Amino acid sequence: MFRLQGSRVLAVDLTGDTVKAKNGSMVAYEGRMAFKKTTGGGEGLRGVVTRRLTGEQMEVMEVSGQGTCFFADRASEINLVSLRGEKMYVEASNLLCTDGGVRTGTSFTGLRGGASGNGLFTTTLEGTGQAAIMSDGPAVVLRVTPQYPLSVDPGAYVAHQGNLRQSFQSGVTFRTLLGEGGGEAFQIRFEGDGLVYVQPSERNTVGGDV
Repeated sequence: MFRLQGSRVLAVDLTGDTVKAKNGSMVAYEGRMAFKKTTGGGEGLRGVVTRRLTGEQMEVMEVSGQGTCFFADRASEINLVSLRGEKMYVEASNLLCTDGGVRTGTSFTGLRGGASGNGLFTTTLEGTGQAAIMSDGPAVVLRVTPQYPLSVDPGAYVAHQGNLRQSFQSGVTFRTLLGEGGGEAFQIRFEGDGLVYVQPSERNTVGGDV
């Protein structure tokens, strides 16, 4: 069972089951716990191949035992999400913890630009259970409908779920309009029906200053 202690600490009650958490995010625990370091990007041979192709090395740990384990990372805000068989896409750096039954993988989401040929990859969550995702500041959940598509600065993107089509737009971004952008600027555009999680702060992206 996942529950929040304030908005920046996740408490997970374990009764012999297992959760997967970002490596190094455990801040305290009560009871008897066992920790096993693994590597993200997906399970099995496909996960190994995916990690080699994408260069993704998301380190996670499996935590099992009896008691309560507490997780946090850089005082980030934590948001709880319940999955009921659907797939969710999350930036790897924003993923804190998942139920042991939630499968993780890596999805290719598109090219940053034809000239550079750089690919973008997102961690996927699939199954039934809970997940805790982090944001730099309180996350905002935005609804996308067929009538109202959404464009997001990639540095503010955290996660999305639902029946959404994702594409990339090169050109002017919000920061470019303010005279702060540079390089090859792009936005992430979502169309369809679903939810997009954004944070009120921008990380550095593969596109540089966008």
